[in-house]
Amino acid sequence: MEVVRDVRALQRRADEDRAAGRRIALVPTMGALHAGHLALVAEARRRADVVCVSIYVNPTQFGPGEDLAAYPRTLEADLAACREAGASRVFLPDDAALYPPGAQTVVEVTELAKPLCGAARPVHFRGVATVVTKLLVAARPDVAVFGEKDFQQLALIRRLVRDLGFDVEVVGVPTLREPDGLALSSRNAYLDAAMRGEAPALVRALDAAEGAHAAGERRRDALLAAARAEIAKAPHAEIDYLELRDPGSLAPAPERLAGPTLLALAVRFPARAGSAAGDVRLIDNRVLKESLS
Repeated sequence: MEVVRDVRALQRRADEDRAAGRRIALVPTMGALHAGHLALVAEARRRADVVCVSIYVNPTQFGPGEDLAAYPRTLEADLAACREAGASRVFLPDDAALYPPGAQTVVEVTELAKPLCGAARPVHFRGVATVVTKLLVAARPDVAVFGEKDFQQLALIRRLVRDLGFDVEVVGVPTLREPDGLALSSRNAYLDAAMRGEAPALVRALDAAEGAHAAGERRRDALLAAARAEIAKAPHAEIDYLELRDPGSLAPAPERLAGPTLLALAVRFPARAGSAAGDVRLIDNRVLKESLS
C-alpha cells in the first residue's frame, strides 16, 4: 500500500492505472476509520482493481462552533486498517494540497443542500461538494463509494456527478450497525456511557415507523409520531429533525405516503454537568418501501 500526499502525484498514478486497463475506486473518508468504512473498502475492492482511500478532515464542511478541532484523528490506526483491508493506496493531503493559498472556488448543490442537515448546518454541504469534487479530480476514479448512513450527502454527490458530467459511478453501501442497532459513526467515540445507553433510540425510532408502515399505516403524521415516541423514551435526547421526504429529490412527503419514502432523523445529546463529553449529534435514516406481496 502506498501513501500519496500530492494531487499531481495521485493524478499521475491514476493515469498509469487507466493506461494499464485497471479500474480505480475511491473511498473518501475523514479518518477515524471503523468497520463501516472498511465495508466501503470491501465494496470498492469488489468493483475495482485499485482502491484509493482518502483520509482528510475537510475544514470547509464544519461551521463555526462545530467539532473541527475535536474531530477524532487516528492516522496510524487508520493506515493500518487500510492496509489490512486491502487498500491499494491512501491519499493523505494537507490543507494546502486541496485548498491552495488564495483559493476562491467552491462547488454548491443548491436545492438538495437546503433541508435536513443543511438547515442546521448551512455551510456543511457546500464544503462536502467542494472537497468531493477536488477528490474526484485528484483520484480520477471509475467508481466512488459512500455510506448510506449519510443519505443526504449521497443524494447530493449523485446530483453533483450528474450535473458536472463526471464519468464516475457513485455507489451507496448499506449502513453497518452495532449489535444494538446503533449506526457506526466516527462521532460515536464522543458518547459517554449515559449517552451511549440512550443512542439506540434512533434505530428504535426507525424500526417503529417502519413497523407501522409495514402494518399498513400511510399517514405521514402518524408515522412520525411513532418514531418520535421512541426518541422521547431517551430522556436526554433532543430531536434536531425528524422528517419524511422523497428519497430522490428530498422534497417533503405528502400527507399520505404513496411510494418509497425516506425517514431521516438527527438527534442531539447535549453536554451534561459532570461528564467529559460535549454535545453529540447523531444521524440515521431508513427508506420505507412498499411491500412486494
